Amino acid sequence: MTANISFAQITTMGVGGYIADFREPMTRVDVIECVEEADSKHIPLCIVGGGSNILASSAEFNGMVVRDARRLISVLDEAAPVRDEHDRTVHVQAEAGCNFDDFVAQTVELNLEGLEGLSGIPGTVGASVVQNIGAYGQEVATSVTSVEVWDRQTKQSYELKHDDLQFGYRDSLLKRSMFAGPGQPAAPFHPSPRYVVLSVTFALKHSTDGTVGHAQLARALNVEQGSRMPIAAIRSAVLKVRGMKCMLEDAMRYRDPAMEATKKPANVELAVQMQQRQMQELLSADEVMADAEATAVGQSLLLDRHSCGSFFTNPIVTPEESKRLPADAPQFRGELSDGSEGVKTSAAWLIDHAGFHKGYAVSDDARASLSTRHTLALTNRGAATSDDLITLARTVRDGVREQFGITLVPEPVFVGCTLD
Repeated sequence: MTANISFAQITTMGVGGYIADFREPMTRVDVIECVEEADSKHIPLCIVGGGSNILASSAEFNGMVVRDARRLISVLDEAAPVRDEHDRTVHVQAEAGCNFDDFVAQTVELNLEGLEGLSGIPGTVGASVVQNIGAYGQEVATSVTSVEVWDRQTKQSYELKHDDLQFGYRDSLLKRSMFAGPGQPAAPFHPSPRYVVLSVTFALKHSTDGTVGHAQLARALNVEQGSRMPIAAIRSAVLKVRGMKCMLEDAMRYRDPAMEATKKPANVELAVQMQQRQMQELLSADEVMADAEATAVGQSLLLDRHSCGSFFTNPIVTPEESKRLPADAPQFRGELSDGSEGVKTSAAWLIDHAGFHKGYAVSDDARASLSTRHTLALTNRGAATSDDLITLARTVRDGVREQFGITLVPEPVFVGCTLD
């Protein structure tokens, strides 16, 4: 048990109160025993990874927070070129506590295709499958073959195969086990899933090249969408695009004692150096900026990273509902929760066109605002409380609903607080 740890120290948003009981189990058995202890005592349990998808109350959390300290990555097949070009599959297993970008970096180093588009997404491998993270034409579900879990209801561990996981857009069976519906927490498991992830097995392809599967990424690489490029180049481009939008986490957080050892030290230093270069690149866009102004802008850009990334998921509506959207609203094919055909639109577009532009805050002295680089990120501008973020999120959600008749659903897990 570690004392005097707060959610503010272990989340990318930097918001949240002190934790009564913080555990970092080092073995598989210890993870299960921590979960069982909390459940047997009927105290709130929060499984946390990198803290990149959590908005926690600023009040004390009178429960147990478990952060898996196991970070082993194992190549289950020989990751060497094979003679049979039709079967280049390599299975790689990662323990749930492994930093997700550390994992992506290692797969790229091994010339394993399949996750390079997910570079820079914060959090852990365990959390990645709960949320079914995705970006730039890839999502975790495409590469996952199985997940080993501890079932808090049956008190057993077992392997869930890909189809068992029921992946959907930013969704999975794991995530739904703690919600009654989109954004509706449900007892008895919330704020953690019924199924606690222990390890994840991925099927990747041995290849030095990957597919550029997203238009924005293709523009950054100056190639056609669908082109094949070295996966190392794709990873670098993703990191640059995300960084220039300030949609990477603040790399300096890993120098805080509460986050030490959660990411490989060498990768921390690389991330810090890249962050500094990107900040300088953004600042150099205006060469006549005075020193004092540059300092203020630089601090603002850093605070843009104090978020949990995309705060709202992109809505998927029925074809009939999509007809009520403005003609210039983005529309893509999507799938509704019942499996029927739907239309996905852009939450960022809706937010901006409802009048909530980059940098929007509810007042001049507000401690929370939309990012100055991206309308989909809600940011802590310094000493923000959970109430500050809730007020901002509620204002944006209600404004979009009034303007377009669509209720945005938050992406982060709320711990000890609610948007309603």
